[in-house]
Amino acid sequence: MPRETRPYERRVALVPELVGRLTGAGLSVEVEAGAGRSAYHGDERYRAAGAEVVERDPVEGADVVVSVQPLEPQRAARLPAGAVTLSFLPTAQELELLRTYRDGQVTALAMELVPRISRAQAMDALSSQALVAGYRCALVAAERLPRFFPLFMTAAGTVPPARVLVLGAGVAGLQAIATARRLGAIVTAYDVRAAAAEEVRSLGARFVELDLETLEGAGGYAREMGEERARRQRELLAPYVAEADALITTAAVPGRTAPLLVTGEMVAAMKPGSVVVDLAAESGGNVEGVVAGEEVSVGGVRVWGGRNVPSDMPVHASQLYAANVATLLLLMTADGTVRPDLDDEIVAGACVTHAGEVRHAPSRAALEGAQAGAAGG
Repeated sequence: MPRETRPYERRVALVPELVGRLTGAGLSVEVEAGAGRSAYHGDERYRAAGAEVVERDPVEGADVVVSVQPLEPQRAARLPAGAVTLSFLPTAQELELLRTYRDGQVTALAMELVPRISRAQAMDALSSQALVAGYRCALVAAERLPRFFPLFMTAAGTVPPARVLVLGAGVAGLQAIATARRLGAIVTAYDVRAAAAEEVRSLGARFVELDLETLEGAGGYAREMGEERARRQRELLAPYVAEADALITTAAVPGRTAPLLVTGEMVAAMKPGSVVVDLAAESGGNVEGVVAGEEVSVGGVRVWGGRNVPSDMPVHASQLYAANVATLLLLMTADGTVRPDLDDEIVAGACVTHAGEVRHAPSRAALEGAQAGAAGG
């Protein structure tokens, strides 16, 4: 496990508690000195767990490299042929790295591509990190809202509870709903998938029913909507947005631009002092004008754009992610050797490059498109 070097990243891919699972399977574990510091895991804890802490770059000569963010291309170039990497890997933004992995005969597995099937639940890093992000964004909204979340009945009068609207009821949205409810807010939620209604209600929140077709997609995600439907949806959601004290948006699909759910005009119609928390800011944002990693003001409304939100809670985000990584790694391990079995649907689904090929079709198309564009230019 190398030290994470990408900006804003505080998580780690292996926590000391899981080192024993890997060494027990016959693997030797090397951790770069200081790699766990940002997640509050010191070198001595890794040593005590059975890992070797090294001052050199552990990538060189490694059979397997685990990380949260993908390696930089120059670092990846030092991997030996046949090496395996496990990390998040947004290939559309990492085409140079993709070429490096392909040309270097590296097997690269992307944690966000693990299939959403029951057998792979323990490896589902998207869900584990969405859990952290959903919890965190509810706290961000409560912290920034200049009023209480819960109801208070005092001698000085009654303080009504805050009204929270959550758009998107996937793992992150449901956790935001549950957390806002625990804090005492009245919560309303909307999702384009009909199946989400029952889950929202089970948490004690009210589901917004709009006179629109539902958009059930594959893998538990929503289907992409057309512009006319998106426009009509914004019109129907506008009054719900206007009455909310806090708006939390969580609608995102990996590898795609986030859908625009809320316009600047809708935000401006909210009461002064209201708060908007956009968890999808890094992928374009659900809210018009949002800036990832920054807070902007729109007519007295504070609009907060999330950037690597799970990394704000590195202890449990790392614990959950490391468990996902270790489970996937052990799936490929036998007799102390890691051998990716591409006949296994989990391994095949997560595999981006292998044996000099780009096996993930969208990544291959993006790489070929970039090469064609460079040739044409």
